[in-house]
Amino acid sequence: MSSKPAEPRSIASQLVLLFTLAGAFLLSCGLGALYWIVVRHAFEEDNEVLADKVAAVRADLSAPGGINVVTEELKSVRAGERAAYWVRIIDSTKRVTAETPGMTALLPTAVFADAKTPKDFHSSGRLFSLITSEEQTATDRFTVQVAQDRTADDSFMKQFAMLLAAVLALAVAASAIIAWSVTKRGLRPLKEMTRALKRVGPQQLHERVAAVGWPRELQPLAVAFDDMLARLEDSFVRLSQFSADIAHELRTPVGNIRGEAEVALTRSRSAEEYREVIESTIAECQHLGQIVDNLLFLARTEAAEGYLQRISFNGRAVVEKIAAFFEPIAEEQNLTIRCEGEGTFMADEMLFSRAVTNLVENAVHYTPAGGSIVISIGDSTVSVKDTGCGIAPEHLPRVFDRLYRVDPSRSSEGVGLGLALVKSIMDLHGGTAQIESEPGHGTTVTLSFPSPPVTDAPRLGSQPASRAR
Repeated sequence: MSSKPAEPRSIASQLVLLFTLAGAFLLSCGLGALYWIVVRHAFEEDNEVLADKVAAVRADLSAPGGINVVTEELKSVRAGERAAYWVRIIDSTKRVTAETPGMTALLPTAVFADAKTPKDFHSSGRLFSLITSEEQTATDRFTVQVAQDRTADDSFMKQFAMLLAAVLALAVAASAIIAWSVTKRGLRPLKEMTRALKRVGPQQLHERVAAVGWPRELQPLAVAFDDMLARLEDSFVRLSQFSADIAHELRTPVGNIRGEAEVALTRSRSAEEYREVIESTIAECQHLGQIVDNLLFLARTEAAEGYLQRISFNGRAVVEKIAAFFEPIAEEQNLTIRCEGEGTFMADEMLFSRAVTNLVENAVHYTPAGGSIVISIGDSTVSVKDTGCGIAPEHLPRVFDRLYRVDPSRSSEGVGLGLALVKSIMDLHGGTAQIESEPGHGTTVTLSFPSPPVTDAPRLGSQPASRAR
């Protein structure tokens, strides 16, 4: 049984967490540096005072009758009294000459070993700093052992550390609250944009987020959303129109088939009459098949960008085959078809042939008797020019749309997919299709294929070049 994937963290929670961690890190560094500076200063200050005390005792020992002076001074401290300094004098025979009362029980002689520099020592729950020094006098050599009671300093440092910890905890909590407030305020435009986008539906695709008024960081996002909505609106409108056009195109042949069948069944008819009805039905079915085949081809070309077999071929040879195919039809309509130029193409040869075939078929269909059709070839370009009826300027922007026909009567001679197929083939190759037309003088359609070679891939399956439907 698969476990449920964990919910992703929100941007707000991540920002709050990161801001709080950053604040805690900076505060820890700052307070830690403060604590280190205070402790180090207190430690150095105590060591200086301890060194001064050692120097004072050594000075007393060096003075005339010094040992007696030091002895009398130490006797003045009452036993059990909490002294700031503890002093012990040892002569060259290792005998304790003088010491602060009670020092032996609290700080034995052995604990001062290797205390040439101040070292810490804990005894009876108290903290002492110990140091040992040698002093040579005129009568003897003495060892001076001095201890400083730093219990009060140790207690202060602990309280100071607790205070800094409390300050750090409060500061981290304050950082979290500030981060939450700032993040909530900073992400408010995103919530407003979300509410604006939720209002967009199939009936409100015309609405826009508009980049004006948003923070600078969100303006590109607003522009991207507006562009996306514009594309969706355009696609939605085209899809709606396309669906309506398909329904209209399919309804006509289906209606014709049904009407002819109903008429044939109204009374008994001869075998010849039934044959005519069947032949008419077959023609209408062929018309339906042409519509379906072209729609399937359009759908396949839109999803086949990675399946083109681009090869280098002689465009003149392919175009001449297409011209030869339409030659009998052109002769029947008293038209002339002529090929001009030479050119090499890097494209899918089958799709190239399909596109040019559609253009020539349109030219043959719309060119009156006595007219001419010229197919011009250049490097990566091919154009079909006719002397037909031409297209009015207001129709030119839409002639490549699916099921769009200039003739408002929607004759059954075509379904408006020929140029749409050409446009899809050119989009698939990354090329362009341009049309120029003047009513009464003819039309020229130019196909421009990209020149750079690309990696070959499996050929897109399709029917062989034939008359476009």
